[in-house]
Amino acid sequence: MAGSLGLTPESLKASGRSSENLSLLILQGKIKRDPEGYETELQLIYKQFKTSVDLFQQQAALSFSSVGGIGSDPSVSKDLGDRAMFLAHVTPFYPKQLSEFPAQLTDLLRTSCLAMPSGLRNHVAQALILLMNRKSLVIEDLLALFLDIQTLGDKNLRALAFGHIVQTIRKMSITDPKHKSLQKIVISMLEQEDEAKAKRALATLCALHKKKIWLGDKNERVAIAICEACFHSSPRIMISALRFLLDYENIDDDDDSDAESDDDEDNKKIDQVVINRQAIYKANNKGTSSSKKKKQAKLQRAVKSIKRKQRSSSENTTSTFSPLNHLNDAQKFAERLFSRLQTIKGSGERVETRLMMIKVIARTIGLHKLHLLSFYSFLQNYAMPHVKDITQILAAAVQSCHDGVPSDAVEPLFKQIVNQFVHDKSRPEAIAVGLNVVREMCLRIHDLMTEELLQDLAQYKKSHEKAISAAARSLIALFREINPSLLVKKDRGRPGATVAKPKQYGESNVFSNVPNVELLQESDNESGSDGDQDDDDVELPIGDDVEQELIPDDCGSEDEAEEDSNDGDDMNNTEDDSDIDTSIGGDEDEEMNDSDEAEADSENAEIESEEDDGEASDSSIEESGNKEKANGKKRKIVDFDANLLSADTSLRALKRFAEAKNEKPSFDESDGILSNEDFRKIKELQAKKEAKIALARKGFKVPDSDQLSKKRVDPAKLEAHIRHKLTKEQRLELVKAGREDRGKYKSKAAVKQKKTGGSSNKQKEHRKNMPLAAIRSKAGKSKRTKKMKNSISGSQFRGRKAWK
Repeated sequence: MAGSLGLTPESLKASGRSSENLSLLILQGKIKRDPEGYETELQLIYKQFKTSVDLFQQQAALSFSSVGGIGSDPSVSKDLGDRAMFLAHVTPFYPKQLSEFPAQLTDLLRTSCLAMPSGLRNHVAQALILLMNRKSLVIEDLLALFLDIQTLGDKNLRALAFGHIVQTIRKMSITDPKHKSLQKIVISMLEQEDEAKAKRALATLCALHKKKIWLGDKNERVAIAICEACFHSSPRIMISALRFLLDYENIDDDDDSDAESDDDEDNKKIDQVVINRQAIYKANNKGTSSSKKKKQAKLQRAVKSIKRKQRSSSENTTSTFSPLNHLNDAQKFAERLFSRLQTIKGSGERVETRLMMIKVIARTIGLHKLHLLSFYSFLQNYAMPHVKDITQILAAAVQSCHDGVPSDAVEPLFKQIVNQFVHDKSRPEAIAVGLNVVREMCLRIHDLMTEELLQDLAQYKKSHEKAISAAARSLIALFREINPSLLVKKDRGRPGATVAKPKQYGESNVFSNVPNVELLQESDNESGSDGDQDDDDVELPIGDDVEQELIPDDCGSEDEAEEDSNDGDDMNNTEDDSDIDTSIGGDEDEEMNDSDEAEADSENAEIESEEDDGEASDSSIEESGNKEKANGKKRKIVDFDANLLSADTSLRALKRFAEAKNEKPSFDESDGILSNEDFRKIKELQAKKEAKIALARKGFKVPDSDQLSKKRVDPAKLEAHIRHKLTKEQRLELVKAGREDRGKYKSKAAVKQKKTGGSSNKQKEHRKNMPLAAIRSKAGKSKRTKKMKNSISGSQFRGRKAWK
C-alpha cells in the first residue's frame, strides 16, 4: 500500500516514519493489524537484516578467536538477533516478500554458528523454531542442524534444541509418514564416527523410546539402533547404550504425565476377584482368634496374588517395551557382545563396563532363551565371594539360566557356587547368598540338584543366623513343589499332598485346544445341579478400601510372613481350615453335593406337606437316624423307610437333572465355535478357579518359565535378611534420628532459673511452718554440731591410739 502511494524510504525518512524512529515491537504489532500499510518498513528492515548479516560475517572472518564469538562490536550481533526475531514474527503476513528468509536464516546458523555469541545463537534458534511452528519450515530441514548445534558446548542452546525436537515429534500423529524419514536421519547420525554427534543422536533416540513415542513394531528400527550402539567404536557411546538397556525397567515415567490424558484414570479397569462368600465368613467368624488370624492373612494374600496376576495380564509391563525385545537376531547380538567382552577383558577396560556387558548378555539370554554355553564357563572365573559386586554377577548368572539350557553346561558353574559360598568356614552372608542363588538356579533348571547335595543344604535350616535358615527353608519349600522325592521324609510336608514330577529336558506343555475350554464344558455339565453356586461366590472390585473392609486390621504382617515349616500347627487346625485348604475338585464336589441335598430337601418338604402325621413321625425318625450317622453309630432297622423315601426323592432329582441336560445342547454337540459370551464365561470361570487355587495353595508358588524369563532378577533379593555392618556415619544417622523428638539437654539449675509462673509444690513444702518439736530438735542438733566443731578446731584430731 505504501508503495502504491509512492512512498519511498527517502520520503519516509523525511516524514519521520523511518524504521530507526519506530520500535520493532510497536511496528510488529502494527504490521499484524495492517500488513499492507507497512510493507515499505518491512522492506527497509529486511535490507538492514541482510546488511547486518554481511557485516557480521566480515567481522567474524577478521576477528574470529574462539567459540565465544566476537568481542569487538556486540551491537552488530544484537541488531542482527533483534531483526531476525522481528522477521520471524511477521513472515506469515508476507509470504512472497520473505520467501527466502527461512533459508537464509538456516544457512546463517549452519555456517556461522561457531562464530556467533551465545545470545545470538539462542535468538537465531528461537527464530527458526518460531518459523517451524508457523509452518514456514518443516522439521526435516532442521533436524540434522539442531542435532549438530547440540555439540557446541552451549548448555542453554542444547536444552532448547533437544526439547524442541522431542516435543515436535511427540505432537506428530502416530500414522504420520514423516516418522520414517526422521528416524533415518537420526540413525544415520548415530552410525557416524564423530562421538559428539553420535552421542546426541543416541540421547534423542533413547528419549523418544523412553517416552513411548518411537515404540512398538512399527518403530522397531529405533530399538535395534539402540542395541547396535553397544558395538560403537567410541567407548562412551557403548557405555551409554548399555546403561540405557539395563536401567530401562527402572525408568520413572513421571515426566510423561503431562502427555497422558486425564481420562486414563477413568478408563482403568477395576480388578475383579471372585472370592467364595463362605471363605470370607469363616475367616472372620469361625474358629479361635489365632485360626481366624491365619485364615484372614491367607485370604488377604490370595486377594493380592490374584490382583497382581490380573494386573500383569491386562497391562503391559515395562520389560515388554525394552529394546532387547525387538532384536531381529538376538543370538547374533549376544554372541557379538560376548566376543567383545572377551576381547576387552585384558585391555584395561573398567570393571563397571565389563559388569554392564555381562548383565546385558545375561538379560538377552534369559529373555529370548538363547544358547550361549561358553558364557557359563566365563562366569565361573568370577564366582568367588571376594570379587567386587559379586551379587550382581550371581544375579546375571541366574538371569541367564532357563529351561532350554542343558544342565550339563551349567553344572560346573553351579558346583563352583556351592563349593565357594556354602561351607562351614564361609561367612554367614556368603552362605545365605549362595543358598539363594542355588534356589533361583534350581527354580529355572530342575536337574541341577542331586539328592545328596539337597539333603546337605537342607541342614542349614537349623542355623542360628536368620538369613541362612530362611534361605535353607525357601530351598526346601521349592523342592516340595517341583521334586519332593529328593527331600527326606520329614521335609516333604503333608503326606496327603500330590507328588510333583519334574519335567524332563525339553519337555513343554502344548495346547491342543482353546486354553481353559474344559472349564466351559464342566460348567455346562454342572449347570443343572449347580444353580445355587453363583450365590456363594462374590465378585469384588478389589482396591485398598475394599481390602481393608474385607480383612480386619488385626491381621498383622507377621502372619503373612509365616513359613511353611509350621505344618504341624496347621495340621492341628484342620477342623477350622478344612474348608479353605482343599483342592479344586474337592470344592466342586462339595458344591454339587450341597446342591443335590438342597433339591432333595425341597422334595422332602413337598412330600411332607402332602402326607399325614404318621409320615411326619417317619421324617423325625429319619432326622434322628441322620444324627446317629453323624455321631458315627450304626443305623437301625427303623431307618429303612426313611432311607427308601430319601432314595426316591434323590432319583426324582436326578431324573429332573437329566431332562434339563437333554433340553440344553452341550458344548460337544455344538459346532465347536466359541462366541464372545463363551470367552467371557471362560474368563469368569478362570477367575473363580484362580481364587480357589490361591485359597487352597500353601507353600512356594512356582512361576511359569515365561514369567521367569520376563522377570528381572534383583541382586538385593539375593541378600535378603542379611544385616550388613554399618559405618560410623550410618550409626550417627541412626543416633540422630532417635533424638529428633527429644529436646536439647539442660541442667536442672538452668531449668529452674528459666522457670516462670511461681514455685512448684515441692518448693512450697520447704516453706511451710514446722511443728514445735521439730524446731527444738533441729536447734539442738545445730548446737551440738557447733560445739563439736569448736572443740576440735584448736588441735588436730588424730583419733584413738590402738596400742594404748
